[in-house]
Amino acid sequence: MPAASPRPYEFRQVDVFTAVPLLGNPLAVVHGADDLDEDRMAAFARWTGLSETTFLLRPTVAGADYRLRIFTPSGELPFAGHPTLGSCHAWLQAGGRPRAADIVQECGVGLVRIRRDQGRLAFAAPPLRRSGPIDPATLAQAARGLGIAPQAIVAANWVDNGPAWIAVMLASRADVLALKPDFPALGTLKLGVVGPWDPATDGAEAQFEVRAFAPGLGIPEDPVTGSLNAGVAQWLIGAGLAPASYVASQGTARGRAGRLYISRADGDIWVGGDVADCVTGEVLL
Repeated sequence: MPAASPRPYEFRQVDVFTAVPLLGNPLAVVHGADDLDEDRMAAFARWTGLSETTFLLRPTVAGADYRLRIFTPSGELPFAGHPTLGSCHAWLQAGGRPRAADIVQECGVGLVRIRRDQGRLAFAAPPLRRSGPIDPATLAQAARGLGIAPQAIVAANWVDNGPAWIAVMLASRADVLALKPDFPALGTLKLGVVGPWDPATDGAEAQFEVRAFAPGLGIPEDPVTGSLNAGVAQWLIGAGLAPASYVASQGTARGRAGRLYISRADGDIWVGGDVADCVTGEVLL
């Protein structure tokens, strides 16, 4: 149902994991949304059509600087990475002042710490809700959905930190970029694919190429995905498949140039990236 009397809310649209607008993953952010009900939030998220739309609210937990609700076109998420960095950037741009050196975001998975790191924002990867091997039936479905032979998957793991991601590794960046997924075959899987860059042919700007597929959320391919990369980093670094610090590239297949800066420090995995402003103003909701 339309709101009886829509009112203006401060609004920003930002581009996350890029310093250059239009090359990352866009995010819509509504400020001061405490009096918006869930149905109205969900309706606006469907209307934007972006992979995520967020709503900044007053915190309800001691120690948090703000509370965040995150919606895809098909429902709410307890956590997502590019909305975390983009919303934190928007909160700071609107005059938000953290209580301590680290900014603390309250969301569905609890409290998430965010810090300024070499001019970028970076969030501490939340604990994985599920990790470990993927069952054979699910792995077979992933291979069918990706249109590859099962033996092309060189490693796989659950990397669920809220959106229920699973991740598979292929032999190379070229293999990742060559994928032409069968989205109906993927079904409700939320699937991340990672492959190493070859310095001789791909260069040294990044060390891994990532793609993310979530057709069940209304997001056939997400341009750049913080939550997936957070889980992938916990898996790869923990398993000795990646160094303690690396750069991931994502969005190439969609004409983007996302970059995620991964590092292990102080016992946490940190996922950092640039945020570019694109739209500021008001939205009537």
